[in-house]
Amino acid sequence: MKARMRRRHRGTRWLRTFGVLAITASIGLLALLVGSIVSIGWSALTQTMVTLDVPVDAQYIDSEDIAESNWSRMARDAVATLYPDDAAGPRDRDYREIISRGGISLIRNELTARVTADPSLIGQTFEMRVQVADPFDQLAKGNVRRDTEEQLRRVNDRQIAFFDGLVEQGRIQRIPNIFLLVNPDSRFPELAGLAGAIRGSAFALLVCFLISFPMGIAAAVYLEEFAPRNWATDLIEVNINNLAAVPSIVFGLLGLAVFLNFFGLPRSAPLVGGMALALMTLPTIIIATRASLKAVPPSIREGALGIGASPVQVMTHHVLPLALPGILTGTIIGLAQALGETAPLLLIGMNTFITSAPETVFDKSTALPTQIYMWFDSPERGFVSRTAAAIMVLLTFLLIMNAIAVFLRARLERRW
Repeated sequence: MKARMRRRHRGTRWLRTFGVLAITASIGLLALLVGSIVSIGWSALTQTMVTLDVPVDAQYIDSEDIAESNWSRMARDAVATLYPDDAAGPRDRDYREIISRGGISLIRNELTARVTADPSLIGQTFEMRVQVADPFDQLAKGNVRRDTEEQLRRVNDRQIAFFDGLVEQGRIQRIPNIFLLVNPDSRFPELAGLAGAIRGSAFALLVCFLISFPMGIAAAVYLEEFAPRNWATDLIEVNINNLAAVPSIVFGLLGLAVFLNFFGLPRSAPLVGGMALALMTLPTIIIATRASLKAVPPSIREGALGIGASPVQVMTHHVLPLALPGILTGTIIGLAQALGETAPLLLIGMNTFITSAPETVFDKSTALPTQIYMWFDSPERGFVSRTAAAIMVLLTFLLIMNAIAVFLRARLERRW
């Protein structure tokens, strides 16, 4: 008996040891994943800017139509003032490339807005900050090694000396990269942002919620409380459980075939993306709702029926409100899963290059997962850190949604 007891205790110790090792390995791998993402994406949270003195020269102003003035010439002249004496004019590529390719447009648009609103600003000089081009941004962040051979660097020695001179003049600053959240997508890394993707994901999740939430609750209530127990309902239940395990790309193919090809809905629109995600989320909500309804004690139903309530009143006034915490938790977790799905959105075309944020659910748009996919596939170095930063933004939204689910369960849950 003592030998058997020693074997039992030894088995218990081994089981505990394996459990601790498994948890430690899981936490370590999670920390490695998050740490690698943060270490790569951290540099994208700041943006290098150059300060320009932009004069509003009256000779380039069209007094009859201020908006049609030669703003581009004034912006180019402001950039040219940065060039050192050895520059070969404004066409000197080594110096001209320091400003982002969209910088001239940004200066032109801001000048147009300011002077159109207040013509008395003509003749004054504005101090404006513009994003530097991605190679110089990487140089400022230390991602370009100065000791590398010149032909292997994206910036040559002449450009590095020019950039260092601007740093000494105090014209180079690094600021928090708010452009990552407020700018739409761009082909230039220093100008690219997630505004369109965030709004597209929000629209898609809104459509997904408005379809899957009421439909899922209605289906679950009927199957759990009112449907007769026969082979038909058994077949429906089996299929719902199977649909919850179907790969997401299958729902994308279904959305492509039905919503786009058959119904002719607009391609790349959050409306179609939300409908495809609703198909994927619906089984999860039905299963979670049925589990929450089963958790309500039968005495609640019996007491309500005993005082004369109808079956519908029992469900709507008593059972469903008590099951609501579990329903909301399952719904939020299902929406969080839908937020991170990529395959259905790729198949319906939400991976197109869109330079403006959508205004309605019918406008062309991208989503956070597809934006990450597109940036990861881009050859520019600046998109590497922005891809990791976009993953950080996506993980933040997922953590917030899961935190809300945990809070609702803890706040509203009833213990019987």
